[in-house]
Amino acid sequence: MAEIQNTSFESTFNAIDNILRHDDGCSTALDYVEQSSWVLFLKYFDDLEKTREQQAALEDKTYERVIQGEYQWHQWAMPLDMFGKYDSKRALVGDDLIEFVNSKLFPYLKNFTQKYAPDTLEFKVGVIYTHIKNKISSGYNLRDLVERIDELRFQTSDNRHEMTKIYEDRLGQMGNAGRNGGEYYTPRPLIRTIVKCVNPQIGETVYDGACGSAGFLCEAYNYMHDKATNASEEETLQTKTFYGKELKGLAYIIAMMNMILHGVQSPNIIKTNTLMENLSNITPSEQKDVVLANPPFGGSEREEVQQNFPIKSGETAYMFLQHFIRMLKPGGRAGIVIKNTFLSNGDAVLLRKKLVEECNLHTILDLPSGIFQAGVRTVILFFTKGEPTDKIWYYQLDKHFTKTQALTEADLEDFLALQKTKADSENSWSINISSVNEDYDLSVKNPHKVEVKDERTTAEIADELKALNNQSQQLLNDIIGLL
Repeated sequence: MAEIQNTSFESTFNAIDNILRHDDGCSTALDYVEQSSWVLFLKYFDDLEKTREQQAALEDKTYERVIQGEYQWHQWAMPLDMFGKYDSKRALVGDDLIEFVNSKLFPYLKNFTQKYAPDTLEFKVGVIYTHIKNKISSGYNLRDLVERIDELRFQTSDNRHEMTKIYEDRLGQMGNAGRNGGEYYTPRPLIRTIVKCVNPQIGETVYDGACGSAGFLCEAYNYMHDKATNASEEETLQTKTFYGKELKGLAYIIAMMNMILHGVQSPNIIKTNTLMENLSNITPSEQKDVVLANPPFGGSEREEVQQNFPIKSGETAYMFLQHFIRMLKPGGRAGIVIKNTFLSNGDAVLLRKKLVEECNLHTILDLPSGIFQAGVRTVILFFTKGEPTDKIWYYQLDKHFTKTQALTEADLEDFLALQKTKADSENSWSINISSVNEDYDLSVKNPHKVEVKDERTTAEIADELKALNNQSQQLLNDIIGLL
């Protein structure tokens, strides 16, 4: 049944993308995700309210809907007749539908930020529709999109699980849409592996100060939710566990919706520039038990922002790493994605020194270039705050990945199995921190693989290239002679 449902979601999302491709207001995969998301979210919220009504009825109580009157899904989107069937004659379409959405629906939802407390789901709904705009220009396209989304059902946990899997795939497609999308998407198999390795527990707080679409927080919730045994633990997960910050508007909105769609009804995500916060101002009460993140790299910040960090750097990832160390409680654990050049770059010496002196950098997972769309080489740093590093265990994932042969969780099973005991293998080894030079060079150097050095001189290489060129020219002449 789940497979059938999955196929239904996938075919519906494909149809939605096709509709939006023909709309003048949408031009990229980012637009498709953004615009389908705000409609999808309202359908999800309507199903959530139906579930609440049913639960209230079972307890002989009355449930008052958050979204009321003409703003309910079955009023403006899919009006129903007296028999509960879709009444197409009453359905808004064309300019009337666009006018209603832009002039009435969005202002109504934005007002939730004035009506409800900040820690409520209703307030979060208001925040979403304050930051997002309807870009769909054709009311006929919007009508088609609404009718397709209405086919989806979110009233069971299986429904929601299958939908979120497809939604995550769509976020992955944003990574293929260029830098703006890829900036805040990390492959989910990698995230799940990092979460398993760090092993957050119910009662601990989880933080991502560069949360993007909230992939780490969503996967951490899934991992911890499976361990919840009672309503009190679930309440802890809902309200007191997950915290995120995100600067970019679209990523922030998608993060909010993504967490709510995954089941966290009131996400603690703030739209802010994390790096604007001076490290010395972070108090112990703000620190978290677990940090999971893939911070942006290669960016630049103004001089006054760099002054917030004791180790000055123009590299955003290095500033974020300092922030994450500071945000961890003593004994707190982290899994951080960072470019592999961090391990050896001259401009990161002081930061590496700080990391190994203040934290136990117990594991480094080395990843090949094909895992991320941009083709960059990355490593995962796993560390515990409050004790210096004595020994580092390395694991090198020695596989080739492409768009068509993407990373899977199975590819990382060997890493997880060996990491538990820090065992040696063909792809894993340990080094003592005492053997590291004064530059704290932590480069990945697999002792089990002999590096073949090219002993040829420059002149010898030039002669070989010349010979190969002559051979190529002769083959070309032979082919021409046969024509």
